[in-house]
Amino acid sequence: MIETLKNWVDASENIVFFGGAGVSTESGIPDFRSVDGLYHQKFDYPPEEILSHSFFLRDPAYFYRFYREKMLPLSVEPNVVHRTLAKWEDSGKLRAIVTQNIDGLHQKAGSKAVFELHGSIHRNYCTRCGKFFPPEFIRDCPEIPRCECGGIVKPDVVLYEEGLDDATVEGAIRAIENADVLIVGGTSLTVYPAAGLLRYYRGRKLALINRDATPYDSEADLVLHESLGAVFTKLNGGDPA
Repeated sequence: MIETLKNWVDASENIVFFGGAGVSTESGIPDFRSVDGLYHQKFDYPPEEILSHSFFLRDPAYFYRFYREKMLPLSVEPNVVHRTLAKWEDSGKLRAIVTQNIDGLHQKAGSKAVFELHGSIHRNYCTRCGKFFPPEFIRDCPEIPRCECGGIVKPDVVLYEEGLDDATVEGAIRAIENADVLIVGGTSLTVYPAAGLLRYYRGRKLALINRDATPYDSEADLVLHESLGAVFTKLNGGDPA
C-alpha cells in the first residue's frame, strides 16, 4: 500500500493534504480525544466548554489560564510530515494543505499554501480596535491580555459555537475539488463542518492515513492504519526528512 501511495505522489503535480490533530501529535502536541488527550485530563470544566465562545465571554481569566497552559506550543518544532509536505510544495507537487490544527507548524516548516480551518495561535487581535498581536503577547500576560485601548486581545482561533471563516472554507473547497491526489491524515473525520469538505473531492486517488478507522474508510481508494510519521518516513525512503 505504501508503494501505491508513493506511485501516486511521484506521478502527481496536484496533491492536496487534509490534516488533523494526528499531524501535530507527531511533534508531541496532545490531541483532544486520545487516551492522553485533553478530554481525558482533569480540569474544573470540560475542555470543550472552556474553549467555547460563551465561556470566553463568561470567564476570560480561566479561559486564558487554560489557553496558555494547553494551547500555546510555541517551542515545538515541525516533524517529518510537516517537512515532507513543505518539500512537496517547494517542488511543485503539492498545491495546498487544509488543516484543522492551529499551531502554525506547517508554516514553520516552510509551507505557504495553507488553509487553516480553525484559525491560528499566531494571529491575535484586539476585540475593540482590531490591532494584531503575536502569540508571545498572550503567553507573557499574567492575566487577561489587553490592548493599549483596553480591549481584550483574542486568539484568532475558532472556538466552539463560532463559525468557520467563509473565505478559508471556500479556498479549501476549491483546492479539494481540483486535486488529483487527496491525502487525508491524522484525523478521525468526526468533527464537522471540516470533515464534510471531503465530499467535494472528485478524483479517484483518496488516501486515508490514520491509526484508527474513520467513517470515510469505505469511500477511500487507499487506507493505511498507521502513524503519519511512519508512513511519511517510508515515503521518503526511510529518511525522516
